[in-house]
Amino acid sequence: MPASLTSHRPLTAIALKLGALFLFTSMSGLVKALSDDIPPGELVFFRSFFAIPVIVVWLLWRGELNEGLRVKKPMGHFWRGVLGTTAMGLTFTGLGLLPLPEVTAIGYATPIFTVVLATVMLGEKIRLIRLGAVAIGLFGVLVMLWPRLGSGSSVGDMATIGALCVLAATVARSFVQIHIRQLVAVDHPAAVVFYFSLTASLLSALTAFWGWVVPTWEQALIMISMGFIGGVAQILVTSSYRFGQASMLAPYDYTTMLFAIVIGYVWFDELPTAIMLVGALLVIAGNVVVIWRERQLGLERAKARSATDPKG
Repeated sequence: MPASLTSHRPLTAIALKLGALFLFTSMSGLVKALSDDIPPGELVFFRSFFAIPVIVVWLLWRGELNEGLRVKKPMGHFWRGVLGTTAMGLTFTGLGLLPLPEVTAIGYATPIFTVVLATVMLGEKIRLIRLGAVAIGLFGVLVMLWPRLGSGSSVGDMATIGALCVLAATVARSFVQIHIRQLVAVDHPAAVVFYFSLTASLLSALTAFWGWVVPTWEQALIMISMGFIGGVAQILVTSSYRFGQASMLAPYDYTTMLFAIVIGYVWFDELPTAIMLVGALLVIAGNVVVIWRERQLGLERAKARSATDPKG
């Protein structure tokens, strides 16, 4: 990103990130509210298609539309779209079957699975500290899922199906993170955002063959607003990194649990269970260790570059 477009304004960065997270959580609440009447594929289509105009206007305003349309790895964007659309569809399915805070908490496992996949697919080294963080995070996932997958549950239970869907979505998003790491090495981030929305719209439209429903005017307006909210949230979260480092902003991701608890209680009369909160805290603890370790490694690499960089 050009230096002229960036500056260190931490309060602005935090405000933008929190705004994005609140919008994403609110959008999940809207999805949950419609899930009894609208198929997940149809919800994914409206969420993706109506985000495109917002993203295009933003790219035009930023003067990045050319970068957003030009790619060097088109198949990479296609597979990122397939994985991302799958993750979104599974998450939307889970939102219809589980409480909003529980879906949010299970989603926190994405960075844990990403560390594992980066080791397997990219050959990244995972040392003792991050290995311990992964173990803590995975144990937290098991704690959260135990009430749904334990001896007292059945695979046929709707809540169990929901938990499996959200867990599968979390793994799919981990693959997405790996693909994004590879894509941004050759293509502009604007291209990643634009082509995901486009691909997700096209792929989710295919689910019409499995049966969509004609929404009421109220439902249609809510679904269109989901797309606009998702587009604006994506812009806010992208803009937040213009004013603050990713390592500084990463811990704020966990405010979505607070948002989910409030929205879940107010809209759906849902309250998180003690087991879910304990599991979520373990997953968050594992993620915080990963974030801290990544920051330490980044500082060490910066010092190494500084030591080897000739100053004249």
